[in-house]
Amino acid sequence: MYVLAINGSPRKGGNTDTMLQHVLKPLESAGWETELYQLGGKNIRGCMACMKCWENKDMKCVVDNDKFNGLFEKMVRADAIVIGSPTYFASVSAEIKALLDRSGMVALANGRQFAGKIGAAVVAVRRGGAINVFDTINHMYQMSQMIVPGSTYWNLGRGMDKGDVLEDAEGLTNMKNLGETIAWLGKAINPNMDSFPQVDEITR
Repeated sequence: MYVLAINGSPRKGGNTDTMLQHVLKPLESAGWETELYQLGGKNIRGCMACMKCWENKDMKCVVDNDKFNGLFEKMVRADAIVIGSPTYFASVSAEIKALLDRSGMVALANGRQFAGKIGAAVVAVRRGGAINVFDTINHMYQMSQMIVPGSTYWNLGRGMDKGDVLEDAEGLTNMKNLGETIAWLGKAINPNMDSFPQVDEITR
């Protein structure tokens, strides 16, 4: 099985990156193929609401001059998707917001491609606003018929400077448990997307 972790922080090697790596370690030990994709700081624009994905139904966004379509292919292939974001003014990073809007829409337009996949959110926070980030990521998962696993706490890690999250023992333990829960869930569910009901249209 394949798990894709997406780092929405432009600071490579920062606290979001560290937490995602702690989620992946138990999955790698369980025999999963793991990938950590660095999205933060890369070129990805927001959704234009052009609805071309609903017309074309070709598994692509019509905007094809940024990182989105290549990353979307990985998301479709993945059995589990873990999206990590820092907390910027009580919300997700701009790159993650663009990814959520576009991937959610293209997946819906093409037969609900994310249905039945496992989806988890990971949030780095200095002090406040993390729950909104956590909810923003999970909202896309939930309307996409994805399965959101629980852990020992909300998937948050505290820190501002690089490496600060390593001092958050509870946060890192939660990341380890999240990885273990995803591995357990992967064994417990049937990842065959065809077993999920298809919705041809959404109200818009």
